[in-house]
Amino acid sequence: MKIKVVALSLLVILGANITIQAQGTEKGWQSLFNGKDLTGWKQLNGKAKYEVVDGTIVGTSVMDTPNSFLTTEKDYGDFIFECDVMVDNKLNSGIQFRSLSKADYNNGRVHGYQMEIDPSDRGWAGGIYDEARRGWLYPGDLNPEGKKAFRRNQWNKYRIEAIGPDIRTFVNGIPVAHIVDDLTLKGFICLQVHGIGKDQERAGTQVKWKNIRIKTTNLTPSPLTNNRIENFLVNDLSIAEKNLGWTSLFDGKSMDQWTGYNSSSIPANRWKVEDGTITIMKSKEGEPGGDLATKVKFGPVFEFQFEFKLTEGANSGIKYFVPDATNPESHGALGLEYQILDDKVHPDAKMGVVGNRTLASLYDLIPAEKPNNSIHKIGEWNKGRIVAHADGTVQHFLNGQLVVAYERGSAIYKALVARSKYAKHEGFGLAKEGYLVLQDHHDLVHYRNLKVKAAN
Repeated sequence: MKIKVVALSLLVILGANITIQAQGTEKGWQSLFNGKDLTGWKQLNGKAKYEVVDGTIVGTSVMDTPNSFLTTEKDYGDFIFECDVMVDNKLNSGIQFRSLSKADYNNGRVHGYQMEIDPSDRGWAGGIYDEARRGWLYPGDLNPEGKKAFRRNQWNKYRIEAIGPDIRTFVNGIPVAHIVDDLTLKGFICLQVHGIGKDQERAGTQVKWKNIRIKTTNLTPSPLTNNRIENFLVNDLSIAEKNLGWTSLFDGKSMDQWTGYNSSSIPANRWKVEDGTITIMKSKEGEPGGDLATKVKFGPVFEFQFEFKLTEGANSGIKYFVPDATNPESHGALGLEYQILDDKVHPDAKMGVVGNRTLASLYDLIPAEKPNNSIHKIGEWNKGRIVAHADGTVQHFLNGQLVVAYERGSAIYKALVARSKYAKHEGFGLAKEGYLVLQDHHDLVHYRNLKVKAAN
């Protein structure tokens, strides 16, 4: 009987070793974890505990220590990475990739791309975060279907495809995030245990990893899906974006797809192309100027994405569903408006009702619900997006986070218009299609990466 037990144990061990070895060699895959110890890895920054238990890497949170990173000793450029992940519901974690640690950058702080491990209700697991650098690049709000992929209290299959500037993530086979970015094209991979401060309830919570492997040659990306792509290359339209129906409205050199609103020419004293941006120049209130409009209309279904950079105290806006008729009250266009504003300095932020004139709001109608981490500083670039759906729903996004949603023509919408400055304009905002307009509000504001996707 003892002989049988010993033989069985040997078979189990041998089987586990065969599995690890097969996993490392299958179709060019290499194992990054031998199942026994942390050979090939080193720990950086925080002091969370990492150990190997039953063939898995276990990270345990420790109070009052910063984010901890178990880091590969090798760097990787183009690759496909996979592993299985399980995390305590109270803990946040992530997988760093193409990441760096330099003495001259924040005292060696690990920084770079991170695939989020997030069991919380917001459903951002699989999103891409730029650790200790730019923050969220692809929050979960950009892909509603991807928010459903993560399974609590279970093992989850994580996959990262990083091929050139094209980066995609998958959770349990479901596509989650897709970005195009070239800020860092090579770096190490880390298993993160997030810092918990002095939170005693989360002390000792754990995240586990197993079946950790990578492929660096003969890389074949997964088939393209209809998920949104966040492209961080300046005025670039990737092949994937083109395949999804996106077109560029600005190539960084000319404004040939734009004109003055209700005009055959662009107000040259107001709008200029400089350093790859469309720039509205600073002027005094009352000086001649005018809004900038697309030469064609869009609607009823479209997506428009853009980047903007504010100067201190500046005011502008993106107007949409703008009809042909001019606004009799001013030189500017009349339409629904995604507000562009320095909330801290410009007085308009304190006007209107409950903040409905602040950044990313539906101007004078609906305030944007902006998390604290959704706004980049004055002088930095912010990403905006307007999405008009077939059912009349319209959404505003700010740096990938959903901040406004409403239905054009609904009873609530009509009530909001009735109490606004637009009450006297019959049918305001209800045009089937209209121009996209960049607002001239006499302040210095920069725009770039202007792209649109219209319904077929």
